[in-house]
Amino acid sequence: MPSVPSKENAFENIPSIKAKTLRINLNQDIYGTFAEIGAGQETARHFFRAGGASGTIAKAMSAYDKSFSDAIYGIEEDGRYVTQSRLKKMLDHEMRLVEERISRDSNPDYLFFSYANTVATIDFSKRYKGHGWVGLRFQLDPDQKEYDEIVLHIRFKQNEARLQQETLGILGVNLIYGAFFKFHKPRKLLKYLYDHIDQDTLEIDMINFTGPNFADVDNRLMSLQLIKNDMTDAVMFGPDGNNLLPAAVLYKKSILALRGSFRPVTKVNMDMFQKSYDIFVREQTVEYENTIVVFEITLSNLKASGEIDEQDFMDRAELLCSLGHTVLISKFQEYYKLVEYFHNYTKAKIGLTMGVNNLVDVFDEKYYRHLSGGILEAFGKLFFKDLKVYLYPMKDTETGQILTSNNVKVHPRMKELYKFFKYNGKVMDIIDYDPEVLHIFSRNVLKKIINKDEGWENELPEGIAEIIKEKNLFTKKVLEKKE
Repeated sequence: MPSVPSKENAFENIPSIKAKTLRINLNQDIYGTFAEIGAGQETARHFFRAGGASGTIAKAMSAYDKSFSDAIYGIEEDGRYVTQSRLKKMLDHEMRLVEERISRDSNPDYLFFSYANTVATIDFSKRYKGHGWVGLRFQLDPDQKEYDEIVLHIRFKQNEARLQQETLGILGVNLIYGAFFKFHKPRKLLKYLYDHIDQDTLEIDMINFTGPNFADVDNRLMSLQLIKNDMTDAVMFGPDGNNLLPAAVLYKKSILALRGSFRPVTKVNMDMFQKSYDIFVREQTVEYENTIVVFEITLSNLKASGEIDEQDFMDRAELLCSLGHTVLISKFQEYYKLVEYFHNYTKAKIGLTMGVNNLVDVFDEKYYRHLSGGILEAFGKLFFKDLKVYLYPMKDTETGQILTSNNVKVHPRMKELYKFFKYNGKVMDIIDYDPEVLHIFSRNVLKKIINKDEGWENELPEGIAEIIKEKNLFTKKVLEKKE
């Protein structure tokens, strides 16, 4: 007998796009403007078609000409138009006009909003699929002084501009509807953005929630939802906890990436980072001012205990952010996929900092059986461009021997391939490492924290032990089980 799905898993009754727009149009209090550039006025069109739009739309406009756009919103320093900065200027300008031109005395119950997007659809050569910034600034209470705001970045996957325009219009309706009626469920609001949109037609690779009604929303956790919901392959957040657009952060940069579990971040992690960074910025093709360091965690690493433990994720994020680092969460289990991802945004030098055990895995054929060209195809993608591996040594726990690129043991069939890359300067040993920290492993430190053993504090960077103790990081789940 088939099991009956729970309410949580049952299919929800999704309102049609017309039903969503009509509900907003018939709400006497929701009132605002639409400013759409680059893909027609597709969102506003849905509201006009539904009927009753005069009670909702104060203005709908589209400054397509660059001179007109600059005259209205100002000139961008970088000269680009499809940027977050441009979107913010649009929201600022349009919301200011609403406040100036609509009398609060005559309309005390109005909930103001300003919806904006700045988009580039697919080009004629179809080389670039197109992308855009979409945002909504709004209030849920007429007396609300500080506005709430949702800003997201999208990438189109369709091969026709008309289809991209239609998708954008539906997304805009879903965003406005979700903001006013599902704001108290931000995770669901995120999923509702794909109502009536096939997931393989649109990628959302960044979203930020700000404002008084989203005070309890951690944008790093919302980033994680984008990955979990298969909305994107990688997300990034900065030291302040706000989500970043990877394309903007990585664009034309020299990138040094350090992969790890960081559970918790230890002195070894920081020694690996600092020593490899010192070498990286001295490379001939690397500009110090144009370099970004990324601490990367794979989704498979977050699933180390089965399903993703969000609290565990937040604990790791808390520590890395406290140290001032930019964090990337990705689906790229194999290094060559990570490098391919970076190459989408930069042609500059890429450095990978890794331990000896990680390098051994890189030369393991089993990870590349799904590729028609096997390990050679993967290595072509990994080492073809300007890439170098900075290898941190490992101390053999049984023999005490220090393992480096010179004595590491790879599979016999891989020896010649390994020699080729080593002698061509693709693998460089970190020789000025701190021998006093080689015995430290994150997993051992984590056990000590959970078991409340002594001495683990000395194995972590300065200030990290205090944060772990103060906020009970990595122990919350254990405490809950005991209760």
